[in-house]
Amino acid sequence: MARSALELADLVRTGQVAARTLVETALRRVEELDPTLNALAFVDADRALARADRVRPGDERPFAGVPIVVKDSVAQQGLPCTIGSALFRSYRPTADSATVRRLRDAGFILLGRTTMSELGILPTTESRLTGVTVNPLHSDRTPGGSSGGSAVAVAAGIVPLAHGGDGGGSLRIPAACCGLVGLKPSRGRISSAPQAGDDPLVTEGGLTHTVADTAALLDVLAGYETGDATWAPPPARSFLSGARAGLQTRLRIGLALDPPVPADVHHDYLRAATQTAQLLEQLGHDVQPAVVPPLSEPTRQAFDDVWAVLAAEGVDAGGALLERPATPDDVEPLTWALYEQARSLDALAYRRAQAELQRAAREVVRAASPFDVMVTPALAQPPVPPGTITGWLAPDPLEAIARSDRFSPFTAVWNLTGQPAIVLPLVRDHDGLPLGVQLVGPPAGEALLLAVAAQLEEACQ
Repeated sequence: MARSALELADLVRTGQVAARTLVETALRRVEELDPTLNALAFVDADRALARADRVRPGDERPFAGVPIVVKDSVAQQGLPCTIGSALFRSYRPTADSATVRRLRDAGFILLGRTTMSELGILPTTESRLTGVTVNPLHSDRTPGGSSGGSAVAVAAGIVPLAHGGDGGGSLRIPAACCGLVGLKPSRGRISSAPQAGDDPLVTEGGLTHTVADTAALLDVLAGYETGDATWAPPPARSFLSGARAGLQTRLRIGLALDPPVPADVHHDYLRAATQTAQLLEQLGHDVQPAVVPPLSEPTRQAFDDVWAVLAAEGVDAGGALLERPATPDDVEPLTWALYEQARSLDALAYRRAQAELQRAAREVVRAASPFDVMVTPALAQPPVPPGTITGWLAPDPLEAIARSDRFSPFTAVWNLTGQPAIVLPLVRDHDGLPLGVQLVGPPAGEALLLAVAAQLEEACQ
């Protein structure tokens, strides 16, 4: 779809386009494109059309009649929720997640559920359950992951925006690979109610074509849910109005080109970040070199341990659904290797890992604190070919984790700190393909981050 979600909602509201027309158009594009792209794990066509028929002109909900897809990791009552794994093939949640409820309350028409890597572990979208998902911009390269199906659905014009999740870059990496806007909100900004509680790394968000759509989607998804243990403080005004209001002050911008984990950064991504910093300087901001503290070996091991425990929780949950212990045949080799890694940890080791991550996070936040916004490359390498980072084809499955670090070393550190981070498609390579640039805001600083992103977006038009 060529128009933004906000524009489409306005067309429906004023009666210029029927919601059913938008949904039928999206379903036709699914039928035409998805056999090649493999972006959708499940299509809910009949219910989507029925809900579209109930939308009338004058509907004041912010996204009334606009089709959207959701990542196959959040609960929708009665629909398949595989989380990219055969272990959950038969899982049908008995209640909606708060995210799904908020999307429906905003008027979105939920069209289907998108492909992802198994349990969202890897930054590609290749699972043994659903196969390889194809990047619509260059079919011989990954669309990124784990929210790759969502990114493909937007980049291919099936829907104007999509839901996704981010535990180490899973929104920002596919945004960079597919030329989209991808925001990882602050920790606690979007509730995981009622199925889950606080998460040390993972949050939800969206993939869009515009900063305005990203801000408006955050307005829909953000906010306290009953019983949340922690939550980010609400903004002074809506994220959309803040993004549209513009910047009135000169900001301190830090340009950080060295990754916090060892990786060789491709010159195109260095150029993209540098050009973005130069543009910010031209827009009147003060740009200075910055350094993200390198993550020590103990910190990286702690991150791997906590990530393994998160994967193991998924394996145990799947086994509980099957009413038997999970086995290596139920999941991909990488998932099982992480499960065994997690089982080797005792409670004290896990608590020490959490404490180490919190210590390292404070160090990173302290280093970033002199700056209002940080600029970094989004990736270290161009999108890799399928099969390069996989949890089920490689002879040594844990090597996929090391390859992930070399591919996307700039993203996971901000899950560690909980700071908001956004990827923008501001610069292109010599073939015209997008080179993602990452902007990082202060803790709970989405309002400022979105305002800077909107200023850059406008300057590049």
